[in-house]
Amino acid sequence: MKRRGRASSVFTRWLAFNFVGAIGIVVQLTILFILTSGFDFGYLPATAIAVEAAVLHNFVWHERWTWADRTRTFNGSLWRRLLWFHGTNGAVSIVGNLLLMRLFVERLGLNYMAANALAIALCSIANFIAGNCFVFRSTAVASKKGR
Repeated sequence: MKRRGRASSVFTRWLAFNFVGAIGIVVQLTILFILTSGFDFGYLPATAIAVEAAVLHNFVWHERWTWADRTRTFNGSLWRRLLWFHGTNGAVSIVGNLLLMRLFVERLGLNYMAANALAIALCSIANFIAGNCFVFRSTAVASKKGR
């Protein structure tokens, strides 16, 4: 029974993660479009800026909603969690998006907006695992690792 409750909790958290991520996708794609169309940025620098905006957006909402129960009991400060978030989710998102964008646009000839949507989808699973296991880990998991 305990296992079932845990799976349900992970599933609920996964749904919340994806809801926040869906809004982050809108943020990222909108900024990417504005920078490339309105300000004539190249697609790679625009991608880096758009991803950073989405990473910050997602951190705020993951902090307040997706993993809010864990942030109340986590020993680290907000800035420490933000640093961890950038070192995990931010790194996966920025590096992953830039590498995949170059591959999809320059090698496969995809439109940069479609390429970015595909890159986001491919990076999302790694980001959930990083957020759940490292940035917003439960205190029970953190205390076992400290032994």
